[in-house]
Amino acid sequence: MNLIARNIALRRCLSTHRFTRRWAIPGSSPAFFSTFPAPPPHRTNAEQAKSILIVNKLRTKPVIDTIDSFLDHLRTHYPNVRVFHEDRRDIPRDVEVWRPGDGAEKIDLVITLGGDGTILHASSLFKVGAVPPVLSFSMGTLGFLLPFHVDDFSKALESVFQGKATVLYRMRLSCAFLDKDGNNLGKEGEDWQVMNEVALHRGSSPHLNTIDAYVDRQHLTEAVSDGLIVSTPTGSTAYSLSAGGPIVHPSLSALVLTPICPRSLSFRPLVFPASSSITLRIGDRSRAPAGVSMDGQASHVLNPGESVTVRASLHPIPCINRSSISDPANDSQGEGAGPGKEDDWVRDINNLLQYNATFRSKALLRHSRM
Repeated sequence: MNLIARNIALRRCLSTHRFTRRWAIPGSSPAFFSTFPAPPPHRTNAEQAKSILIVNKLRTKPVIDTIDSFLDHLRTHYPNVRVFHEDRRDIPRDVEVWRPGDGAEKIDLVITLGGDGTILHASSLFKVGAVPPVLSFSMGTLGFLLPFHVDDFSKALESVFQGKATVLYRMRLSCAFLDKDGNNLGKEGEDWQVMNEVALHRGSSPHLNTIDAYVDRQHLTEAVSDGLIVSTPTGSTAYSLSAGGPIVHPSLSALVLTPICPRSLSFRPLVFPASSSITLRIGDRSRAPAGVSMDGQASHVLNPGESVTVRASLHPIPCINRSSISDPANDSQGEGAGPGKEDDWVRDINNLLQYNATFRSKALLRHSRM
């Protein structure tokens, strides 16, 4: 696809116009509803076999017990659903093994059990094409991406299969690594798909990196710093935030460029439209190569002259909202929006990030708990 055609496709996919998109889960009544600008949908038909993929953190006893409860519930209430698990050690009982890549079984719903890293791992399993809706349950740390508590799994599943669930499309990045001559460094032809961020950093080197940043093939700046981060709006509350980047609502379509400890005080974070492409090239004068990490996982080492080009992926991740199963009775009590209202992000920046919490309000909060 040439550059002009790709930009047209992106504008159609990531238009700021809001409309309703339905997602079909086999056996459900009306499908998922989303008011986020949607890409071409991942659709399933009721006549096709239903399938769920379980992705979990390391199998500690609480995780094992939870998976057993999940499987018992699925067998009792949704007996026609095929349940898959990725090919790892200690495969749960009575499930089918699922392997990503060409020829993989079609998945209609992904269920994650763990922390935020579990969702990032689930994203990495779908490197090509559309991603199924993701239903995430908290069993780990932080939980900024985890809408549901694991104790609510029966209610959440009921909401999904009754067609009441809403999804928020979380943008992903498409990353291509190039050598000095512009040839792809990867062994495979496909680009890497990233949910949070791609970060170039000096790693264990004592020297700063020199990185040339290009936006839509125009030279933006030569950055002398510990590194640079390109993040999605979802990733704006991860590494980018720690480096001083802005907090961006996940329903926006944007690329965030954040420097890591720049030598220049005037190098501030920048936000670009999702139709832009950002190329980070290790300068010929750089005294150190740059390590590359994507969603916290080390992937490449770029030497002077090599580069990575980052664009918005055409395949975001549809994450099921916590507000999908909110109790409508709470609306009159002012305890948050009802079903279908995408208010999860506002709750999370207040409850998890303690956004704009003053010393006095924290003291009052502690006093109220005594």
